[in-house]
Amino acid sequence: MKITYKTQGTCSSHIEVEVEDDVVQQVFFWGGCNGNLQGISRLVKGMKVEDIISKLEGVKCGNRSTSCPDQLCKALREMK
Repeated sequence: MKITYKTQGTCSSHIEVEVEDDVVQQVFFWGGCNGNLQGISRLVKGMKVEDIISKLEGVKCGNRSTSCPDQLCKALREMK
């Protein structure tokens, strides 16, 4: 399954996520901090959805109530 998730409260505007058998195959962020988001995308590739959510959900960016990793978790929850 592949979705494009519109983020809220982050510098990135969208996240494309592809999941097969509860394992993340690909993640692409549109906009945001390019190097950091490439790193996150590479780190989560091959991980189980629940493992990603347990590690990244609730991460904040500065004084914002969310972050790109937190928005990725929201996208993954929406896919379930």
